[in-house]
Order: sequence, then C-alpha cells, then structure tokens
Amino acid sequence: MSVLILHRNPFEPFPFGRWLHDYPGEIVVLASRDKLAPFGEEVPTGNHGFTHLEMLDDFEDEGLVRARALKLADEFGARHVVANHEGDIILAAWLRECLGLDGAWTADVQPFRDKALMKEHLEQAGIDIAPYMVPQNISEVLAFAEEHGFPLVLKDRAGYNAIGLRILRDRDELLRAAAEAFGGAPRDDLILESYVPGRMCHVDGIVRDGRTAVAWPSQYQYDLASYGSDPGARVDLTLDPDDPLTGRLLSLTNRALAALRLPDGRMQAHGFHAEIFHTPDDRLVVCEIACRPGGAKVREVFHTMFGFNLGEYATRASLGLPLPLLEPALHDGARPLPRSMSGQVLMMKRPGRIRSLPAVPADPWVERFWLYGQVGQVIPPASGSSDFLTCAVASAPTRAECERRLRELGARFEAQTEIAATP
Repeated sequence: MSVLILHRNPFEPFPFGRWLHDYPGEIVVLASRDKLAPFGEEVPTGNHGFTHLEMLDDFEDEGLVRARALKLADEFGARHVVANHEGDIILAAWLRECLGLDGAWTADVQPFRDKALMKEHLEQAGIDIAPYMVPQNISEVLAFAEEHGFPLVLKDRAGYNAIGLRILRDRDELLRAAAEAFGGAPRDDLILESYVPGRMCHVDGIVRDGRTAVAWPSQYQYDLASYGSDPGARVDLTLDPDDPLTGRLLSLTNRALAALRLPDGRMQAHGFHAEIFHTPDDRLVVCEIACRPGGAKVREVFHTMFGFNLGEYATRASLGLPLPLLEPALHDGARPLPRSMSGQVLMMKRPGRIRSLPAVPADPWVERFWLYGQVGQVIPPASGSSDFLTCAVASAPTRAECERRLRELGARFEAQTEIAATP
C-alpha cells in the first residue's frame, strides 16, 4: 500500500515525511523539477526520505505526467492519491477514478476547477456572484461589455495564481485583449466577468467527513492581479473573532461549499480556499473556491493561529489520519477558535539584479521568515501571485496590532531591498 503524491511545489513548505510519519504504507512522490530553483532549492539527491521520488522537468506535458503517475501507482500499489496544487487537482481525481480509489473523482472536483460551472452552481444556490459569460468570439465579448460596462475581468476558466488574468478598463483594452484571445478559431476556455469593487477576503479551512472541521477568514490588503507591477510590501490579515465580517464569511463559505458538493459525492475530506469580495455597499460576492489548502503562507498563518499547519492537516484528513489538535473540538462539535491573530507580508519578485535584501527580522512576533533570492542574482519578474522574493508571518493579539506590525515590517523590507535594472 502506498500514497502517490503529485507535487508541483517546492519541498520546504511540504515536509511530507514528517507530516505522514504514521501513514501505514509507502510514500511515493512525483515532483516537478522546475518549481525548485525559483525558491532556492536544489534538486534532491536520492529519494529525499521518501520510499520513491521521481522528478520530471515540469508538469506541462500532461500525457507524460499521467503515464508516469499511472506507472508509479501500479508499481507501488497506490491506495491514495494526494495533490496540494491547483494545477494537479483534476489529474489526482482522474487517477483515483481510473484506479477505483477513495477520495474525489473527476465529477466531484469539476465544480471547483471550472470557474463557469462553479458560478452556475453558486447562482443556482442563490449566492451572489459577478455577472459572467463564456465568450466564444469578439462579438460576444463586445455585447457583454455593452450590457455590463467597465471594468471587466478576462481569465482562464481553469486558471490559478492570477496567471493570465486581465482587468480591462476601457473599450480599447477590451478590443486588444479580444483580438489577441479570439483572433483565431472560436474557443470556450475563457470566462468574462464584471469587475467587483471592494476588498477581497479569503476563507481557508478543512473539510472532514463532509463537513467543515476548521475555517477562518482573512482579508487581502492588496490586489492579487497586481503581482507583476507591485514593487511594495503586500499585507494579508486574519479577521478578529468579533469582526462583523467573520461570521458572515464563514457562513457564506459553508453555503458555497454545499452548493459545489455533489449529492452523494465522493469528496469528503479536503482543504479549501475561498475568495470573496466585500463590496463598498456591504455585500459579499463569491469570486471562487478551490478544493485544496490556500497558497502563499496561508498554511503557516494557520499554524500561528491554531498550532497546526493547514497543508499538513488537509493532507492527513484526505488519508483518514488523525488530526490531533482538532479532535477535541470535532468530538464536541465546537468550532475551533484561534489563539492569536496572524498575517503575512509579501514582496514579489521583479526583474533585475539583486543588490540588497532584508535582514532576518529579530522581532519576537515574527513567526517565520523566508528569502527567495541572493545578492548578485539576476531574477525574472514574478510569474504568478505566489512568486515571492521575501515573506514573513507575524502574530499579535488583535488584527489591528497585527496590521501595525506587518506594515512596519513591510516598510523595513522595502527600505532594505534594492534591485537594479539589467540591460
């Protein structure tokens, strides 16, 4: 018996050997080599502590990844398949379905991966979403703009990390984007939406046995789509328990999860990451939900708040392993409450030669700190909303104090970072 882990991530945030120390079988990992260097990791020698480790150059050749995954599953007698990256959710479900394994199959995860199908389910459940359509040609794009006005958002139906997302603010931008997207044959892999004003919140947590075991809301203090143009510190904060938004966001997330879950479906244990707009007129509008743990440093923020890593417990839940720090609350039916507030401050990569980087913070409230570059290194621009230069996770008794600390730290990072343009 074994677990096959599809791994399109660096290894440092995912110490599977420690997380799964009590898994009663072999741990087999199929990983993407191209995700290591951007995070300063060397390609592992040997099996990296796993039963077996196989590295592919990248995961873009879907046929190759499927073939290798099936071969490894057969060779090691896989009983479970795990994927923590949005790009691997469909493949993991397909593998389980092919092999008749427990866990989510393709139909279970499609409402979480296809943004148009997701919006259809949410709308049918009476949940507020942005007006949208799946355009197949320029004429349909122009008709939608005529009806809904600007700004508009154009993105991939199966996209992630804001890669390729475009905010179109006027007719000229729309015409350029439409000509680029629909200049050839008709297509149906894009989704066009009305722009929703306001601050985006996110709710992260774990489902076990078909119900939410733990969840908590946070609020981005920046625009996710600006990852390629924002040179400053980006702050993300958890919400206080008595914040008026906290209960509303948790309740809406549970409604949205229920709307996307198939009746008698197979998806009973998974992490989730919901993104929800809070508009200036106090509405909550669901943007989208992923059926995997949140990215960036959300997993480590959860460790600060609750004492466990969100990625670890989501992985363990999917394998039916105990969740020690959650078991008492689950047994009593109570909702776990955080022991402190937390948040993260991030700086994106931007192109050029690194001349200076932030010093390791000595502040006692800085829980974790990461650098993903070295002085003298020439780096490319950020490739997505999770391609960071530096990150830190902090704690504080309240959201207000946490924000003060993170902004102070972010200002320090900005002052200590210098990247010179290269010819």
